[in-house]
Amino acid sequence: MSITYKTAEAVCEGHPDKLCDKIADAILDAHLRKDKSSRVACEVMAIGKTIIVGGEITSEEKVDIPAVVRRVLTDVGLDAKSYTVRLHIRKQSADIAGGVDFSLESRNGDNSWYGSMGAGDQGTVYGYACDECWEKIPLPLKYAHAICRKLDECRKSHLVHGILPDGKSQVTIEYRDGKPHRVQAIVVSIQHKEETNLDQLRSEVISNVLWPVFGDFQFDEDTLILVNPSGRFVKGGADADTGLTGRKLMVDSYGGLARHGGGAFSGKDPTKVDRSGAYMARRIAKEILYSGYATECEVSISYAIGKADPVAFNVNTFGTAKRVSDDDIRAACLKVYNLRPAAIIEKLHLRDTSYEDTATYGHFGNSRHSWDDAQILGNPVSEELEKHADRKEKR
Repeated sequence: MSITYKTAEAVCEGHPDKLCDKIADAILDAHLRKDKSSRVACEVMAIGKTIIVGGEITSEEKVDIPAVVRRVLTDVGLDAKSYTVRLHIRKQSADIAGGVDFSLESRNGDNSWYGSMGAGDQGTVYGYACDECWEKIPLPLKYAHAICRKLDECRKSHLVHGILPDGKSQVTIEYRDGKPHRVQAIVVSIQHKEETNLDQLRSEVISNVLWPVFGDFQFDEDTLILVNPSGRFVKGGADADTGLTGRKLMVDSYGGLARHGGGAFSGKDPTKVDRSGAYMARRIAKEILYSGYATECEVSISYAIGKADPVAFNVNTFGTAKRVSDDDIRAACLKVYNLRPAAIIEKLHLRDTSYEDTATYGHFGNSRHSWDDAQILGNPVSEELEKHADRKEKR
């Protein structure tokens, strides 16, 4: 028997980095609601009581950015009136805009709609899915996010007394022969008021957060449970640690348990393929699992700025492919999925998405998002793979 351990972390909505992600995506949403063709690459820094918003934004409509920032601060549970908002915004570079508006393919005579838009950046994006839970994400990540979501809910409902917006969680799962077996360790660090009794806080977190979260995969008497292991955690958020957009990439994606291309998601409109491409890669990986031809899958897509078609596409099932090879799955995907940015934006409705909703508790594992709402029955890659399998069996 092989015993291994996998660990993932997550953060609450008041964590300074995550607060910045949430503000950046709220600014993106505000622009897309007014002008769906807005180009947004928004970066946010939170330091003390100052929120700095910078980046490149091109839109036909004006947005009251300070008002958006203060609304998010209030929603998170912070005193928005005590913050100063500074703006450093300019328009998107004409060179970058030209590559998006007029793709290499269109400049070479491709007059199709999907061929008109080039990728807004270069790089490789990854999508991943596994069969460890219903959400098709690594199990430690599922529970780490669930803990933070529950902490935020308990703070707002006052079910756990004296806790404040900043916090994080970490979950370690023991695997036996590659399958989740038990909860090895749970770490919760949550900001609290000065007068909070730490023993009472630990008891309330275990009773009102951990027991409900681990309802279908319970921890046991040997599970190491650490609540605020550093002790006192009164000063938090940007008062204690400077926050920055895009600094929680593993939390946003697969908990470090699958590859990440390196590009942040939040604050970027869907012409930026490090966001839209990663969403499409996740959709494909999940549909490959639903096809029944693999139980674990990684999809990678590489783009060049200004070019519509990807320069590389690959599928890795880590040896779990059934009846077909990874090459067969790759060929089937290339036949049924259009990987050009304009096609991805249309298929996943990325100009009509609430991006602020994605900024907390991970971008993957929520079926309300179009890239996670994969077809279980009759998905296009399943039908194509059936043809590949039939041909192989006849040979």
